[in-house]
Amino acid sequence: MNGYAAEKDAYLKRLRRIEGQVRGIAKMVDEDKYCIDILTQVSAVTSALENVALGLLDDHLVHCVAEAAAQGGDVASDKISEASAAIARLVKS
Repeated sequence: MNGYAAEKDAYLKRLRRIEGQVRGIAKMVDEDKYCIDILTQVSAVTSALENVALGLLDDHLVHCVAEAAAQGGDVASDKISEASAAIARLVKS
């Protein structure tokens, strides 16, 4: 079971809301809305996606990485490396 299973419905709800925001941005571009207004909405979507990513990362650390750490050995090392790589990708984005 994935670490986010308990929050799956909340994540899906947030992602559907973000999807609607992105469609709204596309409509703004199609309707030639003011650039700054579009950029404001892009910033809001970016922030919303970052919050989803941070929530998923937290769930991964609390469940998957902690469980692997309890097992020790290569399993723990692999999960910690995997989490570190995910954090690096988030920081770069």
